[in-house]
Amino acid sequence: MLEIKNLHAEVNETKVLKGIDLTVKAGEIHAIMGPNGAGKSSLSRIIAGHPLYTVTEGSVTYEINLKKQNLLTMDTHQRACEGIFMSFQYPLEIPGLSNKEFLRAAFNEVSKYQGSEPMDVIEFEELLEQKMDKLGIKKSLLSRELNVDFSGGEKKQNEIIQMAVLAPRIAFLDETDSGLDIDALKIVATGIQKFKSNHNATVLITHYHRILEHIKPDFVHILKDGKIIKTGDAKLALEIENKGYQVAAS
Repeated sequence: MLEIKNLHAEVNETKVLKGIDLTVKAGEIHAIMGPNGAGKSSLSRIIAGHPLYTVTEGSVTYEINLKKQNLLTMDTHQRACEGIFMSFQYPLEIPGLSNKEFLRAAFNEVSKYQGSEPMDVIEFEELLEQKMDKLGIKKSLLSRELNVDFSGGEKKQNEIIQMAVLAPRIAFLDETDSGLDIDALKIVATGIQKFKSNHNATVLITHYHRILEHIKPDFVHILKDGKIIKTGDAKLALEIENKGYQVAAS
C-alpha cells in the first residue's frame, strides 16, 4: 500500500529525515516510537504533503487501485482525496465553523473527487450519528464550533470521528493518545480498532506504551535522529517502556 525508500527531508534547511525505509501493507497497524525531535511528526507531515517540508532524496510509492503511484508528485488535496489521513498532534480551532458542517464538507469533497454523489444534510446526519454511536462518542460535539473550547480529549476524539467519516486508506495518527485520561484513551483506542480492516492501514505515532495495551500493533519501529533504527513486534513497545530507547542497541 505504501512503500518508503531511503527518504531524506528537511524543513527550514534543517535535516529531519535521514534515510527512512518503511513498508505498510493493507490490514496492518504500525507503531512508531522515539524520543522528542526524532522525526516522527515530520514523517507524517511529509506523507500528508505539508508544504514547508522538502524531500531531498528517496521515494514514496502509494498503491491506488493496484497501480503504484509516486506520492511525492501529488499535492496535499489530492493525497487527502486518495485516502491519506493525518490526525494532528495539536488540532486547530476554527471559530464560526460547526463541527458538523466541517465534517460534511470534507466528506462531500472526497466523494466528489472519487466520483460519488454528495450527501444532503439529512442523509449525512444519519451517517454521522451511526458512526458516533458505533464509536461511543457524544453527539453534542457536532453542534459546537470546530475544536473551539474542546478539552484535549474531545479534540482527539474529534480526530477519530473525522477518520471514521472519511474512511481513509491509510491513517497517520500523530500522538493521538497524548494528554488523554483513561476514559478518553479507551474511546480513541476503540475507534482505531474499529477502523482497522483488510482494506486500510494505520501508522500510530506515540511516545507511550499505554495505548498499545488497547491496540496490538503488527510492527513497532524505533525512530531516532531521522532514521528507523530498530523494528520488532508488540513486545518491543513493552521493552521500551521498561528500559527506554537503549533497547535499540541490543
